[in-house]
Amino acid sequence: MDMWEWEGRSQAEGHQLVCGCDEAGAGPLAGRVYAAAVILPFGLEIPGLTDSKKRTAKQRDTLFAVIQDQAAAWSVAWVEPKEIDATDILSARMNAMQQAIDGLPVQPDFALIDGNRDHGKAGAVTTPHATIVKGDSLSASIAAASILAKVSRDRYMEEMAVCYPQYAFERHKGYPTKLHYERLRQYGPCDIHRRTFLKKL
Repeated sequence: MDMWEWEGRSQAEGHQLVCGCDEAGAGPLAGRVYAAAVILPFGLEIPGLTDSKKRTAKQRDTLFAVIQDQAAAWSVAWVEPKEIDATDILSARMNAMQQAIDGLPVQPDFALIDGNRDHGKAGAVTTPHATIVKGDSLSASIAAASILAKVSRDRYMEEMAVCYPQYAFERHKGYPTKLHYERLRQYGPCDIHRRTFLKKL
């Protein structure tokens, strides 16, 4: 499988600077949603680069450093839990991705977006783009963005675990696990919980 097919196709259509964009943290009950945008030198081979969900935490950490070192440009952005509650998770995801694109030190003229959605009620990707279902397994640029977004969010949740040790965020990263629900019922929500996600309590 050619991980550069989408980038090559975009360049053939006349786009000179193409970035990949992905997000992490749509499903958790707590914490920010993160997004990353990455422009890689065309054809760059990064061993092991694929969808972040197919790599271990240690592998992701290694790839994170390699991507930051070898990318032509990269950017990480996030949306806070309170904004997720004030809008909706789809809008927050789109806003985070556009903020990541806007944060690139050089602006791409085209973006490859993971998934099949590009807008919500209160947020949209406004950079010219294409959406790619399972793009983090099909595009090198999106795969790189998925690694940066996932590792950045995991590290943030580890910081939150120090601030709020009673929830064991270091173990579940805010996702709706049995342990997380047990701690929520015991202690109630904290400042970083997404109130609109706590319907089961």
